[in-house]
Amino acid sequence: MQDKYLKETAMLNYSHPSIRNLIEKRGWRDLFEFERLKAIYNFVRDEILFGYNVDDNIPASKVLKDGYGQCNTKGTLFMALLRACDIPCRVHGFTIDKKLQKGAMTGFVYKRAPQNVFHSWVEVFFEGRWYELEGFILDKEYLNKLQNIYKDRCGAFCGYGVAVRDFRNPTIDFDRNNTYIQSEGINQDFGVYDSPDEMLKEHHQELTLPKKLVYRYLGRHLMNRNVKRIRNHK
Repeated sequence: MQDKYLKETAMLNYSHPSIRNLIEKRGWRDLFEFERLKAIYNFVRDEILFGYNVDDNIPASKVLKDGYGQCNTKGTLFMALLRACDIPCRVHGFTIDKKLQKGAMTGFVYKRAPQNVFHSWVEVFFEGRWYELEGFILDKEYLNKLQNIYKDRCGAFCGYGVAVRDFRNPTIDFDRNNTYIQSEGINQDFGVYDSPDEMLKEHHQELTLPKKLVYRYLGRHLMNRNVKRIRNHK
């Protein structure tokens, strides 16, 4: 059963030198499985910053090179690192309401964005059960700055890449538990897939060619600028 959840794919290209070198440098394979999983989770959450890449279907090595990503692309890197370190994982596909992205998306980018935004989280098989891990999407620095900006907000919060019931204390730290940061925005469930490659063959962001080009060459740069502005907030 676990073989298919450890398999290398075109997107989960963990044989790439940059990924092999990272794993060797961090010494993750020398850790016990729980510490290995937690270290990889924390790396993807906090050292790969929240941001918007050119496309969802880029390989893990490209996400690592970019140094940033969103749910789908950070998930690809997370899965590649897990599998390279012998931790079985799969991906679960969804859509989320675009209001979750409001603030990161602004102006005409938000108005022209599809109502349903493609989303995914990673599920990890550890100690005989599957854990749903979504809390790696936003780096802690970004989330902390957002909490500071909205310091009077308690309870539920939706926007800027966040959709949670408890804005002050979202479940983003892994300690043998599920983690979530956008799950309250989910509005459609596509089920689980062995790899992002398989998932994206069946489901992907529905955009016309003109909208794809606008996103690639303008929209995502404006969104990344908004995210950076929040992260740099004094």
